Amino acid sequence: MYRHIVFDIDGTLIDTEKTGVLSLIDTVKSLMGTDIPYAEAYKFFGIPSSKVGDILGYRGGEDFGEVWEQNFIRLSDMIKPFDGVAEMLAAVKAAGRGTGCVTSRNRFEFNKDIHLAKLLHFLDHTVCAEDTVLHKPHPDPLLKYVSLAEEALGTRIDMSECVYIGDTMHDYQCAASAGCDFALADWSRRGLQGIPAKYHFTEVKDILKLI
Repeated sequence: MYRHIVFDIDGTLIDTEKTGVLSLIDTVKSLMGTDIPYAEAYKFFGIPSSKVGDILGYRGGEDFGEVWEQNFIRLSDMIKPFDGVAEMLAAVKAAGRGTGCVTSRNRFEFNKDIHLAKLLHFLDHTVCAEDTVLHKPHPDPLLKYVSLAEEALGTRIDMSECVYIGDTMHDYQCAASAGCDFALADWSRRGLQGIPAKYHFTEVKDILKLI
């Protein structure tokens, strides 16, 4: 059905929710003296860490993103790939589809993930926060993927040939503004959460329906 299947990482390929959310809660508490509920902190899941401090109104002297990074590393033992991800990616590649990831992670966060490292050979192209000026929900990261794939293949790619798989409204908005279809990875079964996704998947193996 699609020639290119592009993935978000956090909450889609790698289960980083608890680490990301709990480390943000700790960061807000230590830097701002505020208790933020889990559900509220979850809303920032998938947004570049460099931006979250500004959104929350942090004006302190310490770098919000760096402190969050330190807390994230401290809690990183909770991180793991979602069950079936490696097998799903292998099947997508075996079907001859182009693959990639578009993530809000910076390249340092991307490179130090030992779980993600085991999946990279399944991904043709990777787009991190530094690779575009504008980030999700803007279309630029997905357009960057298409640019990389076009250069590698030597042919033009229409956005209708692509589908982006993610778990947040920001992911959907990035796909919609880029002009490609979106599939919601709802592994935690939260429901659509108001996200008008074309596809709603509750199991990793459901992604194979796209090929």
